[in-house]
This record gives sequence, structure tokens and C-alpha cells, in this order.
Amino acid sequence: MRIIIAIDSLKGSLASTEAGGIIAEGIKRVYPEAEVRVCPLADGGEGTAEALTAGLKGSWQSLTATGPLGEPVTASYGILPDGKTAVLEMAAAAGITLTEPEKRNPMKTTTYGVGEMIRDAVKKGCRHFIVGIGGSATNDGGIGMLQALGFEMLDQEGNQVPFGGEGLSALYKITAKNVMEELKECTFRIACDVTNPLCGPSGASAVYGPQKGADPEMVTRLDSYLGRFAFLAKALNPSADSEAPGTGAAGGLGYAFLTFTNAVLESGIQIVMEETRLEELIKDADLVVTGEGCLDGQTVQGKAPIGVAGLAKKYGKPVIAFSGIVKKDAAACNEAGIDAFFPILRRVGTLEEAMNPENARENLLETSEQVFRLWRTARESLSC
Repeated sequence: MRIIIAIDSLKGSLASTEAGGIIAEGIKRVYPEAEVRVCPLADGGEGTAEALTAGLKGSWQSLTATGPLGEPVTASYGILPDGKTAVLEMAAAAGITLTEPEKRNPMKTTTYGVGEMIRDAVKKGCRHFIVGIGGSATNDGGIGMLQALGFEMLDQEGNQVPFGGEGLSALYKITAKNVMEELKECTFRIACDVTNPLCGPSGASAVYGPQKGADPEMVTRLDSYLGRFAFLAKALNPSADSEAPGTGAAGGLGYAFLTFTNAVLESGIQIVMEETRLEELIKDADLVVTGEGCLDGQTVQGKAPIGVAGLAKKYGKPVIAFSGIVKKDAAACNEAGIDAFFPILRRVGTLEEAMNPENARENLLETSEQVFRLWRTARESLSC
């Protein structure tokens, strides 16, 4: 029997490939002769870089980068075995979790460290990038990242503007004469599952600014600054479109990538499935196993397990899912291709106990074994 396991991380407990390995161990207790393959899985958000790098046996890189408030942070990213592809998350250098709630201020926060990560990978030979842009602390339109790559964001006196929304407010001219030469050789696949435009009532500032520390007056100002940034950007790229879906992602970082680099915005789960060649593996499988930390009604709205289930059903394969928590509306997952799902909690306890990695490992291992004992019994009964 050939089984493919592609499960998202159980956030706070088990990484994607770790959870997959535990399920595989449970399967082997029942089917020691089974051919089991564990594939990394993520939806482009937190944990994507780690999942792809570990699952594809790449190397983990670290550097000191500029954090969202200008302070130094240790940022990490992966380089895949081809030596040419880097996998990074903007949140590693400009994430909202890097700022204390009382210090969050999109007039100050910058994406400069994201550019430093890209520059570091370019200098190490990378020319292809997979970038997750979720979880940002910023609303700078990506000008910080662009400055780190050599673009000049100038004020009326010809000086580089400061970080954050304050920099956008002073922006007068953009030049590309000092951009790093290698950038024109680079391609970027941006994991982006939001469709917000850059500006307006559904734009970056209005929708996401408040959670990053913007009050209503600041939201209005930031939206205006991004509008002027889009106007100035057209001098370098006349085809730039601030209304394009996803340009408002990560405080306008989506717009910066689309306008100033060779980038495409794509579904995060689609990028991961393509990079891991998951479809080729599923095509020859007898059973597919997936899951995530919490299965609920939102899972069907483009989350990783549903992407896996969709591929499996393309080839008529049965799909089983495991989850730390299963909510009442998770029945929608059955309609979306997951044939049966199983919560792994086996005893009453606190949330902290359930999320403890050792407890999570034990619960997932025991549940996996028992589910596959049932699977074996059912198959044997049907063959009689």
C-alpha cells in the first residue's frame, strides 16, 4: 500500500514534517510493509519557509536584519537544494509578532529587513524566490524593502526618506539607478491569498492598518500616502496597477513586488504543492492523509488540507485528515473532499496540555495507529 502524508503544522505543537513523520510511525505499526511518503505542507503563511526547507532538505540561513522598528533582529530563511531558490517569510524581519502591542505604529514600521533578506540570498547565488507575505507589522508600501535593494526613495531635497509611513509622507521621487544588478535576473513567487487593492476602503490601510496600530486619522493619511506612492511609481513602471488584487497585501508589499520586481502573486498552497510535486505523488497513491491544527468551516476557504483533498479527488483517492481540534462546522470539509477526519485529543485537559509538543506527539501517534487499525479491519472485511 502506498500512502502520501501532507499535513499542515499543528501550530504551537508540531511542524508539518514532524507531524507527518508521527502519522507515518502510527501507520507502520499497522502496515509495516506500507510505502509511506511524508511531504511538507503549508499555505504560504507562518511556517512555510521552515516546512519547505526541511521537507525538501534545503539549508537554513540566518542573518542580522533590520526589524520592523529599526532594531536588529535575527531573521532566517531557507535555500532549497538547487542552490538557486530561496524560501522566506517577510514576517521573519517585519512581522507583527516582532513588535510589542503598545509599540505598533505603521508610521514607523518598515520592510527594510525583508530587502536585506533578499539581498543576502542573492549574494549567496539565489535567483528564484518563494515569499510568504502574511503577518506584517508594516504599511509602508514596501518602500523599505525597495530601499534595501538599492532603489532610491527620495524627498524634495534628494535624501532617502525615513522608514515607515513617515517615509511615504515625504516621498517625492523614485529612482532605480543604484538597484543591485542581480535583481533583474530574479523571479519572485509571492504567496498571497488576499485580494485587497492598494488603496481605498478595501485597501491596505483601511482594512489592515488598525490591527497594526493605526487610528482612524492615521488610516486616512496612510491611504493618501500610498496613493501618491502609486502615482510616483508609474514613472518607473507605467503599467503599474494599484487596483490589482493583492496589491494591498502586507501593507502594500504586494504592490512593491508586482511593480518593481519580476513577481507574480499566487495562492500559497498552490505554490507549496507545485514545489513539492505533490500531484505526481498523489497520482500513484492508494490513500492520502492531510490535516491541520484546527479543522472548521474556514478550512474549506483555501486552506492547505482542502488543497490536498482537491488534488486527491482529481485522481479519485480517499482522503483522511487529522486535527488537533475539530469544530462543529468542520462537516463542510467532508463536502470539500476530506472523506473522514479525526480529532487527536484523547483525554480531557487544558489547552496548554493539549498543545504541549510531547502530548501532541503521543496523541497523534496513538490516534494514527487506531485509525489505521480500523482501516485494515474494514479492508479485510470487504475482501472476505
